[in-house]
Amino acid sequence: MCGIIGYAGHRPAVPLIVEGLRRLEYRGYDSAGVATVQNKEIELVRAEGKLAALDEKLAQKNVTNSTFGVGHTRWATHGVPVERNAHPHLDYEKNIAMIHNGIIENYQEIKTELLAKGYEFRSDTDSEVLCNLIAEGRKHNPSMLESISWALKQVEGAYAIAVVSIDEPGTVYAARVASPMVMGVGTGENFVASDIPAFLPYTREVVFIEDGELVKITSSSWEVFNAESLEPVEKEIKTINWDVQAAQKGGHKHFMIKEIFEQPKVISDCLAGRVDQAKNEIVLPEVEGMEPPERLHIIACGTSYHAGLWGKYLIEQWAKIPVEVEIASEFRYRDPLLAKGGVALAISQSGETADTLAGIKLAKEKGLSIIGLCNVVGSSVARESDYVMYTQAGPEISVASTKAMCSQLTALLLLALYWGKKKGVIDATTYSRAAQDMRSIPSILETALPAMRSRAQELSREYSEANSFFFLGRGLYFPLALEGALKLKEISYIHAEGYASGEMKHGPIALIDPKFPSFAMALNDELFPKVKSNLVEVQARGGEIIALTNPGVDLDVEHSWSLPEVWGPLNTFIALPALQLFAYETADYLGKDVDQPRNLAKSVTVE
Repeated sequence: MCGIIGYAGHRPAVPLIVEGLRRLEYRGYDSAGVATVQNKEIELVRAEGKLAALDEKLAQKNVTNSTFGVGHTRWATHGVPVERNAHPHLDYEKNIAMIHNGIIENYQEIKTELLAKGYEFRSDTDSEVLCNLIAEGRKHNPSMLESISWALKQVEGAYAIAVVSIDEPGTVYAARVASPMVMGVGTGENFVASDIPAFLPYTREVVFIEDGELVKITSSSWEVFNAESLEPVEKEIKTINWDVQAAQKGGHKHFMIKEIFEQPKVISDCLAGRVDQAKNEIVLPEVEGMEPPERLHIIACGTSYHAGLWGKYLIEQWAKIPVEVEIASEFRYRDPLLAKGGVALAISQSGETADTLAGIKLAKEKGLSIIGLCNVVGSSVARESDYVMYTQAGPEISVASTKAMCSQLTALLLLALYWGKKKGVIDATTYSRAAQDMRSIPSILETALPAMRSRAQELSREYSEANSFFFLGRGLYFPLALEGALKLKEISYIHAEGYASGEMKHGPIALIDPKFPSFAMALNDELFPKVKSNLVEVQARGGEIIALTNPGVDLDVEHSWSLPEVWGPLNTFIALPALQLFAYETADYLGKDVDQPRNLAKSVTVE
């Protein structure tokens, strides 16, 4: 969740590190800090709150001479979000500075041993324990490289660390297990970071660090070792084909609204190379080598889980494949019955979601093949999967996922069509219509988005004082109801719950009153008469309704929001941004921090 950057080069390190941290702000954080070595002493500057607070402290310090160092934005896991718990942490004797993402599960045991040896601790964190363990290792090993290896052999849990020491000026060490870490290779400078945007203005040459690897960088060299044996590891440099401009707002007030409006392009990019227009046929070279699964287990969290639920409807309907959709944090702690012939489909925007990665590991142990559906090239999900479909959404910066879900739905629709055709079970007319009409969605959506935003602004002001919302849907629109509720609560902090419309009378309808509105998915499909009946029940209890619907639909509600109608399931791609826009405009009107909502982080890389 936190942001890491380490630098060794020829430039002043601190300004570069702080700018790198600023490009990682989307990950969410509650404190920040930097550490460099000057005059054989570690210069440590930390601040609670946003980077502006760190800037104020740095302005009072002379830390411009050093050309190497580390920086961190922290999202609290151990210890409250105050300065003493901010990173970097120093060892007891102030010879080593370390930053850490993840959780050291056996930190208390190690801390007890170190306390017995006379160590003292200045924070409440597990991270400081690891820093002191490295310092203890330095007493018994001839180099920092060996000391870090010695310490890492003793810890359990997830980590990505970066370390500097007064013993080795100009050198940064880094290592990872189950927490993201990449290396940037420049000219006369090298970088380590938790994500590529941190160093993207300086290099597009990237080395992806695997679990159990230990990195040493200086301004002129980089080496990767097996963290346990210290044997050298051969690595391949990859070139990133997107630039820093893709990670900036482009004139929009927030990244979130920029990313909502990018969805037409996202759909086009996801379809590119996967729809043969001449033959009107789905082509998926990424999974061409595998037979359609006998059973599919979709493993995901949050918004990706909602995408998986949506995909279940189409994969079962079009490909006749039984689908189970699993919340990864629950799946990983069960002993699921996974039959041979099954396949696990892991969905993650970042490709670094800890619970989803643990689910992949469990599915592998049970003998399943893995398909990774993710957005980040070279991410952990991609590397752990047997087959990978990249969603081609480009970097998503806002914490609240929008365009990533759109791209996931596009990929899932393509999979359903592809497997249905390969098995010979999908109706030819349905296949042809879906493949053809999907290509028209980007232009229809691009034309519709400005008017949709205006309507979202009107409705958000009407209901900005609501304390709670129901989001209601049936069939394909039930997962969208869940997602609409999630978006509203995570960025506006208004309580919201998504329900299958028919479940309202099984309890939740007791909450309905004139101050408890409902947002309904009432689009023109075969289930519309059922949805209409459910909404009449809500109105009978005095509840007000916003309804996403289509032109000419017979529906009498307080606020009808008519969307352009397209073919069948493709209406999802029009309805989804409407839900996102309503949440966005509500949060913006209420003055919330839309891109970095409280208590949340972009990539959930720890439990």
